[in-house]
Amino acid sequence: MVTLEQDLDRVAVAAASWAGPAEVLVAVIPAEPDPEQTLFLVAFEAPGAATRSWVALDAQGQAVTHWPTIRDAVSIAALCEVAEEMAGGGDLDDLRSKLVGVRLVENPPGIDEAIAAVDALEQALGRPPRVASPRYLDTVGAAVRGLERALGETGSSPFTEAMKQAPGAIESLTREVEAGLKTRQS
Repeated sequence: MVTLEQDLDRVAVAAASWAGPAEVLVAVIPAEPDPEQTLFLVAFEAPGAATRSWVALDAQGQAVTHWPTIRDAVSIAALCEVAEEMAGGGDLDDLRSKLVGVRLVENPPGIDEAIAAVDALEQALGRPPRVASPRYLDTVGAAVRGLERALGETGSSPFTEAMKQAPGAIESLTREVEAGLKTRQS
């Protein structure tokens, strides 16, 4: 079985032929807008350049040029990035530390469940690299909601409210990729 790390290495090698003069590869973002297709959004930067250039490659390292497919990959990648940044207030280690402090000093009912929910969220987030996908986003969202409930949040979800800001991030990344999308190998 091929690991994600091996896929990333293979795609990075394939992406090298897309680098322009003085450009260096700065990111390979795996995204799975649907379960049938994994795309790799590859970003390049050149010293002094104001913008990045991009290419979308499939799992075999071949260029994907169908803009709706690329846009879907960009959207799910941006959504997952926002979710990761907002999950648990953005700093799970700090949250866990505060909860442990509360347990040591006050030990209120439900504190152990809250700490367990932080652990569950950390597990849902996983360690990089990971594939941005609707399934991953759902897993993170469910773990965040579990944490919110364990912390006593009964109203609207702060995470859901934070995710309402995601369209701006999606639009920004979409514009950047579209403007810098390479259509030919260098």
